[in-house]
Parts: sequence; C-alpha cells; structure tokens
Amino acid sequence: MRLCVGILVGLSLLSCLTAAVAAAPASTYHLIKTIAVGGEGGWDCLTIDRSAHRLYIARSNRITIVDVEKGTVVGEIANTPGVHGVALIPRQHRGFTSNGGDDTVTVFDTETLKEVDRIKVGSRPDVIIFDRSSNRVFTFNGGSQDATAIDAATMKVLGTIALGGRPEFAASGGNGTIFVNIEDKSEIVAFDAKALTVKSRWPLAPGEGPSGLAFDRENHRLFAACSNEKMAVVDSETGRLVTTVPIGKGPDGAGFDSGLAFSPNGRDGTLTVIQEESPEKFSVVATIATQVSARTMALDRRSHTIYLAAARFVAPPAGATPQRGRPNIEPNSFVILVFGR
Repeated sequence: MRLCVGILVGLSLLSCLTAAVAAAPASTYHLIKTIAVGGEGGWDCLTIDRSAHRLYIARSNRITIVDVEKGTVVGEIANTPGVHGVALIPRQHRGFTSNGGDDTVTVFDTETLKEVDRIKVGSRPDVIIFDRSSNRVFTFNGGSQDATAIDAATMKVLGTIALGGRPEFAASGGNGTIFVNIEDKSEIVAFDAKALTVKSRWPLAPGEGPSGLAFDRENHRLFAACSNEKMAVVDSETGRLVTTVPIGKGPDGAGFDSGLAFSPNGRDGTLTVIQEESPEKFSVVATIATQVSARTMALDRRSHTIYLAAARFVAPPAGATPQRGRPNIEPNSFVILVFGR
C-alpha cells in the first residue's frame, strides 16, 4: 500500500513537473537584447541562417545581413529593388531574393555575398521560400497573382502556377505540398510543388486578410495570422478550420515552435503566444510587449529565439506626401529585437 501511494505521489509530482515545464516557455519569453542596425528605408521579411548565426533583412533596395551573436552588421547585398524576402539553401551556399521592383530574383553566394545570377519571374514577387522536397525555390507574385518555380540547382524557371488571388506568406509541407495565404480572398491555397497544380482552396472565415503563415508538421496544423485580429488554425490535411484565436492588430508574420504559435502585432507592439494544448485546443498564454511597428519575424527553432524588426516613426515634413500611406521612419532608429526563453 505504501509502495502504491509512493508511486501515485511520484507520478503526480512528475505530472505536475511535466505540466510546469510545458507551460514555462510561453511565460518566460522575454527581450534578450536589442541590436542597433540603423540605415535608411523600410523593411519586410526576415530570414535566419541558424548555422551561420546570420539574419537576412529585406530593406527596400538591399539586403542587410546581421551577425546575431556579435550584434553587428556584417554585409549587404545591393541592387535588389523593392526586395521583400530571402530564401536560403545553406548546403549549396546559395541565397535567393525576391525583388518586387523589377520582377527578378537575385541569386547570391552566401559566403561572398556576391551576385551569381539574376532570374526573371512574375510581377511584383513578394514572399520567397525554398522547398527541400522538390529542390525548388518559389516566389509568390502579388502583381500577377501566381507563383514562379525555380530549379535550385540549375537556377532556371520551371513554370508558374495561377493562384487566383494576391499571395502572402507561404509554408512548405515537406512532402511536396506548398501552402500559401491568399490575402484578398481570405483563403489558403495548397498546390503540388512538382506538378504545379492547385490541390485545394480552403476558406479562412471568420479570419480575414491573412498574411503570416506558420506550420506544425507533426500535428498537421497551419496558423494563418489575419488582419482582423484572429489567428486561424487549419487542418493541413482536410482544410477544416479547427478554431480561431485572438491576436493583436497589424500582424505580418507568424511562427511555430515546440507547441507554441506566435503572432507579431505591429500596430499593438505585442507578440501573441498561443499554446497548442492539443491538435484541437489552442489558447493565448502570453501577450508580450515588443515595439510598435514590430510586425515581421524570424524564428530559430534550435535556440528557440525570435527576431523582430522595428523602428520609430516621425511625422512627415510640412507639405510632404507620405510614401504609399506609410509613416516616415526616424533615421537610424531601425533595430532587431531578440526574444528568447
């Protein structure tokens, strides 16, 4: 009897300890450091090369590269007009940029940062990803509302796929399927990475205007950050809307790591942390103060580190017209906020 009680007590303590460990990551995320980057211009997507400890930042007409361990700028890739993002293939020492200003992709050497090729793609390429299963790079083109497939080995365009709307962030399923948010249709499109054919279209209602997209491959769950302050959770096998979870205002990114989904909310200056309690149950477990404008993110799943880009804004000079409705950035106020456990 004493042995049984002891076992029960031990199991109870183990259960409590396990629950505490599972709950700890969300509650312990905090600002580790701020990296001053400075420079002129806005920004868009962030991409982390965790093996090289480098963060690639799309900065209007160039890519800025930051050593996240040293906290210093280590280089730039110029002549990338209207650049939105970077896709990396570290084992091939190759990087690919999506240049929305001239409808091209710059291919560069990640060791020398020198351009090695330039590829013509669809109109106004935005998000860009690498799919390992097909060994292809995909640009998601907001102007032509399609995706361009590039062979990562030959750097040749293999074809395009019409998406039927304006694409935003995308995620690789790892098994030959690509998922992409369609912002103006409030849906997710799933397509075959090799055949370049649409497999499914899944509505996100009541979610509207999806931007950021993250993926839990183990539990087949997609997380779409929507502009109406909802995170839509979708079954990646059936397209079923599992649930929606409240997030902040102005998201433009998403991430998933170890049972936690993240939404950086640029207008609120917050980071919403969502716990995946089970594949059917999700809840907000933390809302972390960041900085107003911190809307895009990169996530290092090995170190469980989150990188957010932010800057301060100032009123435009008298008589000046704001660019595309966006506020002016205070010179040299651009920073990278590093959050971790």
